[in-house]
Amino acid sequence: MAVAKAAVKQLTFLWEGTDKSGKRLKGQMLAGGEAMVRDVLRRQGIAVQKVRKQSVFASAGKKISEKDIALFTRQLATMMKAGVPLLQSFDITARSHANPAVQRLLGEIKADIETGTGLSQAFRKHPRHFDGLYCNLVAAGEQAGIMDTVLDRLANYKEKILAIKGKIKSALMYPAIVVVIAFIITTGIMLFVIPAFKDLYEGSGSELPALTQLVIDLSDLFVDYWWLIFLAIGGAVTGFMEGLKRSPRFAAAVDAWMLKLPVFGPIILKATLARWARTFASLFAAGVPMVESLDSVAGASGNAVYADATLRIKTQVATGTSLTASLQEAKIFPNMLIQMVSIGEESGSLDSMLSKVADFYEREVDDAVEGISSLMEPLIMVVLGTLIGGIVVAMYLPIFKMGSNF
Repeated sequence: MAVAKAAVKQLTFLWEGTDKSGKRLKGQMLAGGEAMVRDVLRRQGIAVQKVRKQSVFASAGKKISEKDIALFTRQLATMMKAGVPLLQSFDITARSHANPAVQRLLGEIKADIETGTGLSQAFRKHPRHFDGLYCNLVAAGEQAGIMDTVLDRLANYKEKILAIKGKIKSALMYPAIVVVIAFIITTGIMLFVIPAFKDLYEGSGSELPALTQLVIDLSDLFVDYWWLIFLAIGGAVTGFMEGLKRSPRFAAAVDAWMLKLPVFGPIILKATLARWARTFASLFAAGVPMVESLDSVAGASGNAVYADATLRIKTQVATGTSLTASLQEAKIFPNMLIQMVSIGEESGSLDSMLSKVADFYEREVDDAVEGISSLMEPLIMVVLGTLIGGIVVAMYLPIFKMGSNF
């Protein structure tokens, strides 16, 4: 009976050496041991001078972000256009990254390619970093022999999506930070400032105005139950985040609610439409079939409402319904987008029309974020002034009242 061999644990090794021309080289490699690293490098014509195992702490690196993947895609596209061989492109790209986690990821992909695995299949082994859309585009580029063009289009797509997300975050981050700071300041006043006024007024023995008494009662609540208040806020935030991760129904309800928010809802909607159109345009231009494209578009839309609608549209298109009619039946897409899709279907330039739609909504997001920024600053100042000023006035009212009695 055959005995199964235990799987060899892959470790990361750092190496240094020289090539046939005497040029000094260094890099890293995933391998089962130092001897395997030396053997692989020797077959590549590299005279090895030093090999050492990378430490656990150094090899961990920081988390691989979307920005890291976008940068890698842009670098790979640039080198492919310049005619640099694929494996050499991976070597150069890996060495240019300071994050060891990215270097290790690219090393694993390169090792798969060296064994004969296709590029798209190598990417599919890492779904956490390369989603279905990314892999489908790369597969389309491999089949059509236009990998450099597809990678360039994919890099543009990644950069534009990151830009949209950045604008949405910047629009939401400022008011969120101000609210947190306002809460911290108010808590400090309630815990340390108002109790001092309370001691002062209790010694006077006079009746306090209703507003002052209300603020003092709130301060007493903070002093007695501050730990419970912070625990409740922390629990609410944790429960909300866990609900988003674990409950699709809750996440869908939150996505629907986000679209209806005053001021911010229209920005989120435009960003969602821009991402939807940009994703669809990129896939369709690369030659990915429409039904398969819609599947990836649903996952990349970033909003459960539009993801569900896109999946219904996919089902209708698969049964022969036109894309325009399916969009109209969904009843959540604006007329401008539907009309542009209709023109694209009739003229055979759907990818071009969708790109124009994405450009339009991206400009709309830019303008909306600028408008929000200019509007939020005075609005937040008014809210903060009213809150802090109201507390200050409430605490000085008894003093004004006592002064009027003299």
